[in-house]
Amino acid sequence: MIEKSASSKIMTLIKSVAAAAVLPVLFIYIMIAKPDYRIMNALAHVVLPVANAVGDVITWPVRVVGDMFDNLHELSTLRSENAELRVRLDDAISQKYKCDVAVAENDSLRRQIGIAEQIPQRTVIADVIHENRALHHNTFIINRGKNDGVDVGMVVVSTSNQFAGMVVDAGSNFARVRAVTDADTNIAIRVAGYEVYGFLSGNASKTATAGLFSDPMFRGASGLTLVTSNISGVLPNGIFVGTMKNETDVDVLQPKTLSRVIVLQFDTNNEYK
Repeated sequence: MIEKSASSKIMTLIKSVAAAAVLPVLFIYIMIAKPDYRIMNALAHVVLPVANAVGDVITWPVRVVGDMFDNLHELSTLRSENAELRVRLDDAISQKYKCDVAVAENDSLRRQIGIAEQIPQRTVIADVIHENRALHHNTFIINRGKNDGVDVGMVVVSTSNQFAGMVVDAGSNFARVRAVTDADTNIAIRVAGYEVYGFLSGNASKTATAGLFSDPMFRGASGLTLVTSNISGVLPNGIFVGTMKNETDVDVLQPKTLSRVIVLQFDTNNEYK
């Protein structure tokens, strides 16, 4: 009994499919043999939906397989991009760690060698308006003076906090600065990282001369860093001056490279105002 019922359902399905297949043929026959547009219009409302339904049934497996392949391709692409992004993220984290280590080491080294890390809050920003180089002297003029709080004896540094000179003359709205390369320059220095003190003198050339070190056994060497010393009570401590090129010559800041400078309001009481 069950077998007959199943056979009956299958036969009904086959008949339905056959009828649906015949309808498009009938529609085409009428179009060619008897082109009655009223009949064609009526049949179109029946044939087209049936044809679409049959087409959907027939092509369903193909569409399912196609969608499955599309999903697999998209999944593969996402996995590949995810793997690439993970590699980039790991590299970025590694680079950040290296930068953090470098910054920490730099801070530690600065503390060890005693280089001043910050410029005092009480400063005056000035522009270099003229450089005067004559014989053994090298000075430059800045556009700030006593009206701006600039006075004789104050220290001038570059915007990167490197020693540039000292104010030797101040007017109301300008000041004259003796450059570190001037022949009259003679400042107290210290070898960064060591308790070795000495003096640095300008010689009107591209380099300055370091000597008279407190340790008679000390010998200068290429690469040593020199900073200002407040041992004489005239300069603030720890301002970068230059790097030694050999036993005596020091690579210092060249005035002609300056366009803007910072005047540190420092007095002989060994403190920033």
